[in-house]
Amino acid sequence: MDDFENREIEMKPVTHITTDAIGPPGKRVFYLQGTQDNRVITLIIEKFQLQTLTVGVEQFLIEIRQRLPMLAQASDEYDEERMHIHPPVEPLFRVSEFGLSYDSETDLVGLIVREVPSPPEGSMEQEQGTIVKFWCTREQMRALVNWGMEIASRGRPLCPQCGQPMDPEGHFCSRKNGHKA
Repeated sequence: MDDFENREIEMKPVTHITTDAIGPPGKRVFYLQGTQDNRVITLIIEKFQLQTLTVGVEQFLIEIRQRLPMLAQASDEYDEERMHIHPPVEPLFRVSEFGLSYDSETDLVGLIVREVPSPPEGSMEQEQGTIVKFWCTREQMRALVNWGMEIASRGRPLCPQCGQPMDPEGHFCSRKNGHKA
């Protein structure tokens, strides 16, 4: 793959961007996926990265709107059926960090995603990780934010005592000090 050898992949513009989780609560794997026509890039992310990303993108969209008030408001609507991850689910890498950019000439938001691989065995040098740049409309990013918040909220219920996630098979609550309710 030519792009992979260059360690930088740019999808400008994406035709679709989404996030999703596969698996039962507590064992879910979270993904970020961008599509450009028939080209699909799928990446693994952590739940906390999804939560951080949704907040960061939301703030970034507000900042763009404040700096450029003449822009039309990005729609809050999204189609849940369209937001699910599309096969193939073959992740290119696990994401280590995100960045955001804005191209005012094209009115596209750039979601820059970086992999930081571990150093090759026996080497002290860090290899350059792959970078993927997804260029999206503000509406696509707003849909990603709304859907991402929905996906993150579908996890395990939180214990009212200690605030930790509860598993269906049981939960040891440090606040109950070994006592049952």
